[in-house]
Amino acid sequence: MSFSSLGLSPSLLKTLAAQKYEYPYPIQLKAIPLILKKADVLGIAKTGSGKTASYVLPILRNLQRSRDTKNRHVNVLVLVPTRELAEQVKNVFQKFGSVIPERIKTLAVYGGVSINPQMKALQGVNIVVATPGRLLELVESNAVHLSEISTLVLDEADRMLAMGFKEEMDRIYALLPARRQNLLFSATLNEAVSQEKELLLNNPEVIKIEDDDDKVDLIEQVAYYASDEKKGPLLRYIIKSKELKQVLVFVSSAFKADSVVSKLSNNGIRATAIHGKKSQGARTKALERFKSGQIEVLVTTDLLARGVDIDVLPCVINYELPRSPKDYIHRIGRTGRAESEGIAISLVSPDEAHHFKVIQKKMGKWVDRIDGDSINLHGY
Repeated sequence: MSFSSLGLSPSLLKTLAAQKYEYPYPIQLKAIPLILKKADVLGIAKTGSGKTASYVLPILRNLQRSRDTKNRHVNVLVLVPTRELAEQVKNVFQKFGSVIPERIKTLAVYGGVSINPQMKALQGVNIVVATPGRLLELVESNAVHLSEISTLVLDEADRMLAMGFKEEMDRIYALLPARRQNLLFSATLNEAVSQEKELLLNNPEVIKIEDDDDKVDLIEQVAYYASDEKKGPLLRYIIKSKELKQVLVFVSSAFKADSVVSKLSNNGIRATAIHGKKSQGARTKALERFKSGQIEVLVTTDLLARGVDIDVLPCVINYELPRSPKDYIHRIGRTGRAESEGIAISLVSPDEAHHFKVIQKKMGKWVDRIDGDSINLHGY
């Protein structure tokens, strides 16, 4: 089935064709007609499955039909957990919204940067993509009003709840009109998301795209078992011997990320870090440099495990294992996307061996094992 059968406007269909979107993903195929009909929707689908476009396209179509609001009274609110995802969602709205005849203005607002430019930029905005804390600051400053919201979207709802935004989200809900469309999208359906569904959604249409993450068919996985002190040289050995040019390396903390980057740089590997202690400007610049190929290695915490789109990522390396099997799936799911192959490498210390066995059991797939301690790492 093609996009033309889903009820989108001619201008949106023209843009989809120009952007080489040939066929809708399963989540888009099911969600777009429902959202166009103003139904409440709960969408469960993995990261990289096309969730963002599945709500952006019908929201823009609905705004084309009706968009009469007062200044600073926005029509659509999208709540997201991170600054990076806010920018990404805004960019998708702008990519499709810039070519339709109606002028629809989208703005992303988040903390970590000055609030004053955001306050000024909210003039005439129709769609706000926001992290909860900064949105409340803007509301308290009378820079934006939520009383005329027609559609509320929670994107990466499970992650927002896990990150402790529940109280702020409840404060935001209290400011919204009772009659509105609610769209809740999540990679997982856990107890917290189920509770949020009961609170927010009115007779929702539930879409659950079967999770292929457990199969990870397109991802080649391998694990190097080595002592902690050998992980640094082993990482450099893997990158250099395999001539890897675009690698996302996951670590457990901001301190470790900076430490790994320092050692990579000292050994002639272009690397930078992204984590929560970096300024938004530094995080944005680092991601842009990585995407453009100016640097070979991006070291990050689980900040980039989900939500941020990197079109083609050939390799992911777990320098340290995540706490849960689900987080492991989200991490390695950054590669092997859009039907392209990818490789996921894990460096497993003796202390992590049992945990990695649990991860493999939950995943339902056993990972090829290499004895990292037996590799000659002299010179790395």
